[in-house]
Amino acid sequence: MSAPLDGLRVAVHASGVAAAYAARLLGVQGAEVIFVEPPCGSALRKEPPFLASGEGAKPTSALFAYLAAGARSTTCDLATAEGHAALGALLSECDIFIDDSPRGGRQNPNPNLSLDHAALSARHPQLIHVSVLPFGAHGPKADWQASEITVQHASGEGNLLPNGLSVELFPDRAPVKIAGHFAEMQGGIAAALGALSALWVRDEVGGQFVDIASQDAALAVGAFAIQRLGDGSIEHRVERSFRYGGVIPCADGHVELLTLEQRQWDGLVKLLGSPEWALDPALADSLERSRRGPEINRHIRAWAIVRKVDDIVAEGQRLSVPIGRYKTPTDILRGAQEHHRGLFQPVPIAEIGLVNMLVSPVHVDGAPLSLRGGPPELGEMNRVGAEVLS
Repeated sequence: MSAPLDGLRVAVHASGVAAAYAARLLGVQGAEVIFVEPPCGSALRKEPPFLASGEGAKPTSALFAYLAAGARSTTCDLATAEGHAALGALLSECDIFIDDSPRGGRQNPNPNLSLDHAALSARHPQLIHVSVLPFGAHGPKADWQASEITVQHASGEGNLLPNGLSVELFPDRAPVKIAGHFAEMQGGIAAALGALSALWVRDEVGGQFVDIASQDAALAVGAFAIQRLGDGSIEHRVERSFRYGGVIPCADGHVELLTLEQRQWDGLVKLLGSPEWALDPALADSLERSRRGPEINRHIRAWAIVRKVDDIVAEGQRLSVPIGRYKTPTDILRGAQEHHRGLFQPVPIAEIGLVNMLVSPVHVDGAPLSLRGGPPELGEMNRVGAEVLS
């Protein structure tokens, strides 16, 4: 079976997660991905957390290992004409170039040393040039720098965190950051989709410039909060939760519960043993259930706290209640469903050995996709080229 993007060649010049994740999404679907790194290596190679290795071994960034799995690496010193010549030769053989270098750093009086779109399109008219910046390549904030937490709060998402059970347990906690690189990965998803959209029409219109702002992508995820302004509501972390359900503590863990439809509520009532409080005729109305959400949750939590997760989930699923275990990372790695779907693949990482790595949620022709391998050694393509010349 061939992967959907077999034969596609992608070069990525990334110091941040968004651009690298866009390339990763294309690579796992079969594209050949080449990381263009400075001689000292991408900044992502130095990002924690680090995988455990032997004493004296060079630390390996788990983040870089994930983002660059299956890719290759070439080094170019873009401060020199020789480096730009090497990059130009590479781009002449590529379909897509993903770049997150600051906008000001892309321009050079010498067009042969410039990475701005006008110069690149003149040299490579069929190249799809994808720019991934925190606030995009146009507008009053185009030159602004940002970190993950900056983008999260600039998109409004940070103001809505924590919510649900977290805000009930810690009502005075200030806005917090989602763990990991949520906002930047939203930018990466948008960049991959934008690249494929441009690729779709390349035969008709040639190469195009795709301008991605991670802020825009993260804002799209939480657009409901903006939408609600239309009815005069200002969403707040205290009010963001569904009125009942959500994360429910049990005797040996937590479940996630959400009943949006009447039949799901009816199933939940049966799951709870049809207690008298739940049979109140007024609760047949979904608006009344929302109004009395805190009261309903108190009953649900008192019922769940003395029961085991697996028992609740099994019976809830039988009754068509949308409920599942609130999983830890260890649960995910050991899960029968995840194993059956082929979500993880062992890949080799230098000085570490084989590591199970998340591949992709996409199946093609009934089969999971696969990674070409682990992360590349810095400049491996340069060494191969030198060996061929010698």
